[in-house]
Amino acid sequence: MFVFFSTCTVYLVLFGSTQADENSCGLSMTWLETVSVTMDVSKNGFHRDLVTTVDFGPGFPDGLEAQLVHRLPSGIYIDQYQLASLKEDTGLQVLLGSAVDLEAPAHTSEEFLVLVYPALDQGILKATLPIHGRYHKPSLAGKRFELVEIKLPKLILRTDTCTQLISFPPYKIVDAPCTVHNLSICQWLEIQHLQEQDPVSLEIPLGDGSLVEPVCAGTLLVTLLCCVILSRSIWMHGVFLDNVILI
Repeated sequence: MFVFFSTCTVYLVLFGSTQADENSCGLSMTWLETVSVTMDVSKNGFHRDLVTTVDFGPGFPDGLEAQLVHRLPSGIYIDQYQLASLKEDTGLQVLLGSAVDLEAPAHTSEEFLVLVYPALDQGILKATLPIHGRYHKPSLAGKRFELVEIKLPKLILRTDTCTQLISFPPYKIVDAPCTVHNLSICQWLEIQHLQEQDPVSLEIPLGDGSLVEPVCAGTLLVTLLCCVILSRSIWMHGVFLDNVILI
């Protein structure tokens, strides 16, 4: 069962301090500047994998915990039931900001927040998130695909032994759930210099809206023709007994 959290509680900036602190619970500015985040989309069609890799390099602090904050567009969705299965099979830890309507088309959906709690392995963090393209309105201008862009997630960090983070520019402290279970709120340091990569994109096929009228007309014609043929067959081959037709 998934526990949803309120979006408004995720990014409350706790401190406006301009104090330049070179080391906040082991998260030194020198080390933070070496952290890099890359993102890519694998597979084809409506069902893809969003792969995010974080390279912390050497010198990362002990007890480091990381969280990827995705704000995904309305043109895609995440299947919460699939996430439950992946959690059992692979240990994928994901917290959704709200319930996701799997059947809603893109034009009636909204962007949504996803928190990913990946495991750190020798200074490398890799998270694979299954995403799915939503149905889009048919195009009346002959457009064949809709381009859906996904921005790089925000990276927030903390250490499990730290009780009080200190804000230092350009990094800021934010509130977010401590774990995927969403039982308590912790302070996290949001990393600010990672937005260098352009958004990744995927093409969602569109229907041809100019064919709506011909298709409807053809469907109606075929339906009427079938009714005529069926009625004629009943009339010719049916047996009528006291207003009852036996075929």
